[in-house]
Amino acid sequence: MSKSLAGAAAALMVIMGCASAVGISGEPDRTARLAEFRRPTEIPFPESNPYSQAKAELGRSLFFDPMLSRDQTRTCATCHVPSMDWTDDKPRAVRNDDAPMAVRTPTLLDIAWIERSLGWDGRFRDLEAVAFVPISAKANMDMPDTLLVERLNATPSYVEAFRQAFPDAADEARPVTRLRIEQALATFERLIVSGPAPFDAWVAGDSAAVSAGAKRGFDLFTGKANCSACHSGAIFTDGSFHDIGTASGDDHGRGRFFPNSTALRYAFKTPTLRNVARRPPYMHDGSAKDLAAVIDVYDRGGIERASRSRDIRPLGLSKQEKADLIAFLETLTDAGADGPAHQPITAEPPRP
Repeated sequence: MSKSLAGAAAALMVIMGCASAVGISGEPDRTARLAEFRRPTEIPFPESNPYSQAKAELGRSLFFDPMLSRDQTRTCATCHVPSMDWTDDKPRAVRNDDAPMAVRTPTLLDIAWIERSLGWDGRFRDLEAVAFVPISAKANMDMPDTLLVERLNATPSYVEAFRQAFPDAADEARPVTRLRIEQALATFERLIVSGPAPFDAWVAGDSAAVSAGAKRGFDLFTGKANCSACHSGAIFTDGSFHDIGTASGDDHGRGRFFPNSTALRYAFKTPTLRNVARRPPYMHDGSAKDLAAVIDVYDRGGIERASRSRDIRPLGLSKQEKADLIAFLETLTDAGADGPAHQPITAEPPRP
């Protein structure tokens, strides 16, 4: 083959490669990357605590019942407010004496898919293990498990509801136990899912569902800014822990449980980005008031130290790139309160 012919062939391959990369329309071919964020079609329930309609309805009742607090003034929904995407609008959760807690209330959105090592510092092995920490905490609901079990066993409507939810307890005079309370609450909480958003319509093939700026933002999210290194998959979280270079002092996050691990010092759990535009303030301590402040944090790259994630670095984003990232994040917002946890529960496990 002559040099000129070889050169022409090579040039054609480059052109073909570019055409494949950008697509016929001239836009980047995002098909494969978009597919990585496709919404799941079923809610997962563990074999150790399978779904049932009666158990989910019992969990719903418990979640909103002030009987779960000693003085009957607080519920699970005191901090995890349904109309606020199952978190609240405060930088840090509020104690029962109105003082701030150490961290922001994490959202329960899509928690069924984020179940390993829950909490900002990963202290909970699963949803069942979460329930009695806020319930029994002196600064929160202040309800010892023995007292709550006694209170519910003395309430005829709850006695019957527990018998219906747990068939093995049908003949028990005192069917309410700590384990069954945990299982009922966790079953309901797994129904807390985000609804379809414009981004999902784009993933499904509707190219007009999001703006050109949002599309550029997605390219940044999965490219230059590398947000998807941690905010990955349909729920936009890897479920893991990273030091993004912001926490300091004794605010060790996951590192408090692994004091000899450099990588986990100042590491906190990656939160979901579903409905993120509706959930300010941000970060584990509520220190970023809006999405622009969050992007500025990542653009700066945080504190340079041994524990800082290798994916965190100064980004050098332009004003337009920052605006495009926000435009993309806004496409993750659903139409509002809806979904299985907001609706009457059916016999079959609801789908997202």
